[in-house]
Order: sequence, then C-alpha cells, then structure tokens
Amino acid sequence: MEAKDYYKILGVSKSSSSDEIKKAYRKLALKYHPDHNKGDKSAEAKFKDISEAYAVLSDPEKKTQYNMFGAEGFQNRFSQEDIFRSFDFGSIFNEFGFGGSGKTQNIFSQIFGGIGGSGKYHYSGGSPFGGSAGGFQNHPRTMKGQDLIYELPLTLEELSERTTKIISYQVDGHQEKVSVKVPAGISEGQKLRLHGKGIASPHGGPPGDLYVQIKVLDHPIFRRENADLHLKHQISFSEAVLGTEIEVPTIDKKRLKLKIPPGTQNNAKFRLKGYGLPRMKSNGRGDAYAEISIAIPKKLNKKQQQIVKSLSEAGL
Repeated sequence: MEAKDYYKILGVSKSSSSDEIKKAYRKLALKYHPDHNKGDKSAEAKFKDISEAYAVLSDPEKKTQYNMFGAEGFQNRFSQEDIFRSFDFGSIFNEFGFGGSGKTQNIFSQIFGGIGGSGKYHYSGGSPFGGSAGGFQNHPRTMKGQDLIYELPLTLEELSERTTKIISYQVDGHQEKVSVKVPAGISEGQKLRLHGKGIASPHGGPPGDLYVQIKVLDHPIFRRENADLHLKHQISFSEAVLGTEIEVPTIDKKRLKLKIPPGTQNNAKFRLKGYGLPRMKSNGRGDAYAEISIAIPKKLNKKQQQIVKSLSEAGL
C-alpha cells in the first residue's frame, strides 16, 4: 500500500485536536461525497483517501502508531482491513447528515466493495477498495501481536561499512537475541523491520514485528551531513598567509596530506572526494570536507608584537 500523508490529505497538523480533525473531514466529505459527484472517479478516489485518513486520525491508538512509525512504517504494519476495522461509517455519516443507515450502506457498498448490515463494520481480507475479492463482514480478523521498537546506537565508523549486530531484548519476560544486518550509510532515525520478532498475538494471530531504530552517536572529530563528513582543522595566521601542508584523518582510519594554498581565508573548505560515508540508496560514497579555521593568538610576546607591528606598517 502506498504511503500516504494523512495530515496533508485532511489539511490538518499533528497538533490538531480531534474536533478539528472531525471538522476537516466533514468539510471534505461533503465536498467529495458521491451524492454530489455522481460518476466522478477522481472525486470517488479522493473520498476514499479522506475516509482512510479519518479512520486513522480519529482513532487514538492508530494515530499514535502513525505518528510513531511515520507514513511508510505505519502502512507496512497496518493493512487497509486493519485501518477500517471497527470504523463506524453508519454513525459518522448519520452525525454528518448524509442520510440514514440504508443510504449509507448503498454508498459504501458501491465504493468500498460491500458492507455488512450493522453500520459498524469489520473487514476480513483483501482491500476495502476492491470488488468481490473481499468485503466488510460482521466478524473481526485475527489481531496481530504488538510491535516493539529497539534503539540501536552506532558510531560513524560502524556506518562506514555494512555491519551485523547482535541485539538482546525482552519479550513477555523472556530474553531474546537476534542478528541485525545494518546497511552501510543508514541514517539517524531510520528503522529496520524484523518480521515476527515482536510480541505474540493474544488471539492466535501472527506475532508483531521488531523495529530496530538507528541512533547515530556523536563523533569526536566528524560531523555528518547525509553521506558527507565534515571535520575542523586549525592553522596559524602565518600558515594561512604563506600556505602549508596538513594531515587529516578519514573515517576509515587513513591519514591524508592536504595542501593549504597561500592566502587561505578563515572557514575555507577543502573537499576530499569519496572519503565520506557510503550512499545507502545509490552507488559510491559521499565526500569529506576539511573546514579551516585560523588561530588568532590572545597574547603575544615582545618579539611577536614587533613583528606584527612591522607587518601592519607594511600594509598587512
């Protein structure tokens, strides 16, 4: 299922109250309702999307899960039958003034591929937007177990190549261990999904999943920007004026010689092509950048003062 931004679909923010979300949905549902747009397939598609968005954002538990996992992570975990399970179309549309339960049934039977008779619908397989392959039924599908999130701290050195980590976590009072393959160059906050490694379902359904969330540790030398790495290196005033050669480290523990040309300015950057982190979704690596700062001494001895004064007199 394609990842959808439910807040954007309804035109609300994450901080919107339940009343604001309901108000936004009512306005859009009135606009795109099939009674007002007979035969308009684009309006029908929009009506499906806003109904799906409202089914999630009006449910506190689903909304919490959506905020936690993000659009893509949520829709990897929740199928459309999960989203529409126990969504009370009948009472919602009666409340919004769209007609009685019989009329509501006819509308949703046409658009969503069939409904049960109670007004509070449980979905039992396939897509609610399909045809005869599935439909809303009067019995719930077996519930999936709860998902777990494990935060995995990694250094930039570990991110510079593909690595395997063994993690240990508690499930229902038992210690579990699992091997996790971490792609090189993975970003802060990204989650790796391990199917079936969460909590068992209390109703005999499939177990939940384990989401390994990446935490990138601060580095004493490098600062990360996507696949690029930045490091600071300080040189003296005379080195900036006359030029020099410095040695800089790389994330893979090499030492590179870098020529600093005469007249280098404060905050100048020098690119070390290909010495950043691997690009996770494409070939190659990012770059490293040496950021130069020029040291200004706070105190000078008499000899140094005389030299600086002579430079000043010479126009430097």
